[in-house]
Amino acid sequence: MIRICSDSTCDLSDELVSRYGITIIPLHIVLGDREYRDRVEISQEEIFEWADRNKSTPKTSAVSYEDASDFVRPMLDAGGEVIIFTISSSMSTTENVFRMVAEDLGATDRMHVIDSMNLSTGIGLLVVEAAVMANEGYSSSEIVKEIERLRPKVRASFVIDTLTYLARGGRCSSVVALTGGILKIHPKIVVRDGKMDVAKKYRGQLRAVVMDYVKDMHDELLGARRQRVFITHTSSDREMVEEVRAYLESLGYFDEILETRAGGVISSHCGPGTLGVLFIEG
Repeated sequence: MIRICSDSTCDLSDELVSRYGITIIPLHIVLGDREYRDRVEISQEEIFEWADRNKSTPKTSAVSYEDASDFVRPMLDAGGEVIIFTISSSMSTTENVFRMVAEDLGATDRMHVIDSMNLSTGIGLLVVEAAVMANEGYSSSEIVKEIERLRPKVRASFVIDTLTYLARGGRCSSVVALTGGILKIHPKIVVRDGKMDVAKKYRGQLRAVVMDYVKDMHDELLGARRQRVFITHTSSDREMVEEVRAYLESLGYFDEILETRAGGVISSHCGPGTLGVLFIEG
């Protein structure tokens, strides 16, 4: 049996996790001197409330060696194989932790660690593809080979409402450079080669900016794999999300338009009002 696993930054909904039989291990959110398990012990709203009250940005931490070992050991002891996806190794040490566990357990032949080179549902897209293949009876080597083929085709981007969170977190140096410039800039952040960068700068009200961002991807969207597209957001305005969904539906192209809320790790770094449309290039 092949178990498809991911760290919590894949931002897949509970419904999708259940539908595809995916197993999730949480990263951690650090608020002052307290630590919480992502998706398990803290909500987006609590994270943003703490940040506003303390005028500070939450910190996050990778999966510990002990947690990673405890997570995979029962699956391996049961005689199964594990394919585990992690957030980009440029953003976290989680991938390296799992590789050390695989070596120490002597399980590198049955425990396949995949650096997604991405974040949020940029990871989730690959995780779902792997889960579909596993459920269809493909071998682990076939799944890993296909995921490696698809990985550079993932198109992950999002627009942020506030520069504060990414600037304080320091994970996107080009955002830090914007903080001293014109206010009311809403950058489009893209993931390239496992790192975040600013691709475009929008100005204006967030709702109009988000629609401009989505419509700017029109041709890319019509060249995507048809199976699914994600709308992923951090507590975004409901009407704005529905407007994005209506636009994607109007294309008459995708088999499934999935909406997920970003988990605590992504929310901690991107802040409220962030929205992205993510897909795999055809």
